[in-house]
Amino acid sequence: MKRMLFTLVAILFVPLFLYGQADQIVGTWYTEKGTSTVDVYKGTDGKYHGKISWLEEPLENGKPKVDSENSDPQLAKRPIMGLALVKGFKYSSGKEQWVNGTIYDPDNGKTYDCFAWFEDGNFNKLYIKGYVMGIRALGRKTEWKRK
Repeated sequence: MKRMLFTLVAILFVPLFLYGQADQIVGTWYTEKGTSTVDVYKGTDGKYHGKISWLEEPLENGKPKVDSENSDPQLAKRPIMGLALVKGFKYSSGKEQWVNGTIYDPDNGKTYDCFAWFEDGNFNKLYIKGYVMGIRALGRKTEWKRK
């Protein structure tokens, strides 16, 4: 009887624990240089996305900064404020990472595959690594701090 009760409790609460782990990424994050923040949220698609919510210097020549480094002329006109910076993260409980996402770098106008994780149980520092050609070793890691 005790085993059955334990099994029932485990079946009910393990999904809740994993759901809670996945949502640890949700919140407002200062980017590595501290010159912007990104609001990360869970979309209606069940994946995690993030948009720029604050810029230390939101204006350039008296006008809102735009995505001028983007090679697409239409996209180069869009404002940086509110720009989708990370998209499509899915939580992998086995890896304890958010995987299969992309990150956009407005400094060079390019989008990279990426994944994110926390280290040592510290949920106030989010590590994100963007990489190219599907090879995680060919990339750059950045650290965001929770606001």
